[in-house]
Amino acid sequence: MSAPSLANVTLNPKANVYFDGKCVSHSFTLADGTQKSAGVVLPAQLTFNTGAAEVMECVAGGCEYKLAGSDQWLSSKPGERFAIPANSSFDIRVAEAYHYICHYA
Repeated sequence: MSAPSLANVTLNPKANVYFDGKCVSHSFTLADGTQKSAGVVLPAQLTFNTGAAEVMECVAGGCEYKLAGSDQWLSSKPGERFAIPANSSFDIRVAEAYHYICHYA
């Protein structure tokens, strides 16, 4: 699978570093003003909180995730997406690096 290409992007070069470096991302803005981030989660089990609704798109690697209120772990592989509601949370566990694009709603 080839990596996605994003044209006319304004990148914030300062990294967003979370969980002592276990998750690192960069925010960017598309020409139409849409904001997204691209990053990697290194092997770990973490809990993320959301403000806005998010869609996580796997571009390489993979993860298992569990949405708030659920006991079921689901998997996400390259080319797959999962959605998290606004003002919620999700658990993620990663065995190998999980590369993603986060689409904010």
